[in-house]
Amino acid sequence: MAEARPGPAGLQLSALPDHSPLLQPSLAELRRRAGAAGAPLAGWLLSDAFLLRFLRARDFDLDLAWRLLKNYFKWRAECPEISADLHPRSILGLLKSGYVGVLRARDPTGSKVLIYRIAHWDPKVFTAYDAFRVSLITSELIVQEVETQRNGIKAVFDLEGWQFAHAFQITPSVAKKIAAVLTIHMHGDNYKQSLLQYFPDILPLEYGGEEYSIEDICQEWTNFIMKSENYLSSISQTVKGEVVT
Repeated sequence: MAEARPGPAGLQLSALPDHSPLLQPSLAELRRRAGAAGAPLAGWLLSDAFLLRFLRARDFDLDLAWRLLKNYFKWRAECPEISADLHPRSILGLLKSGYVGVLRARDPTGSKVLIYRIAHWDPKVFTAYDAFRVSLITSELIVQEVETQRNGIKAVFDLEGWQFAHAFQITPSVAKKIAAVLTIHMHGDNYKQSLLQYFPDILPLEYGGEEYSIEDICQEWTNFIMKSENYLSSISQTVKGEVVT
């Protein structure tokens, strides 16, 4: 059956508000594909707001959005040790340590920017799965923002303080799961200069910025996560039934 595509170009569709009727054909088709592949048709998993994340992330290219959605279901089904527990209290100590912060402003491309500080992850207390759970919780919250759906996320991993104990936690199995959802670019010893090139005028004081400290944004993000506890509990579940091609 020939696929009916909406008239406006993908970027124009992406700019429309969630309630626009012009988005409905794409939403209906993506939901149809998911249902035909065995995805649950009820609840938040196939709501308009949820599906729009994937459509906007791929500029309403249905084939690419469908591939991204399949990968999401597949990853959550295969990683229940992370995805089945998104309750923030399980990693509250890691959050309070200042492990992750979200910059207040977006980068020049409109992406949301995260900073992870490895030195604030104590591998004797928290596992690699705990650390990755922080990333998943953060991503699930940030991706609710329409601008993030359109322009994506960038993450900075500050490896100062990296120890053998951290490396010991990153088993081949864990590394494979992380690589499935993250693309990492490494910077050398002069990382502060290179970061300023990528993220001018938005970095914390410790990374060459001028307005606020990393501790401020870490605390702000921890507070936001805890305020979102009810939402995180509602999506804290294993996706049963893998979506297939």
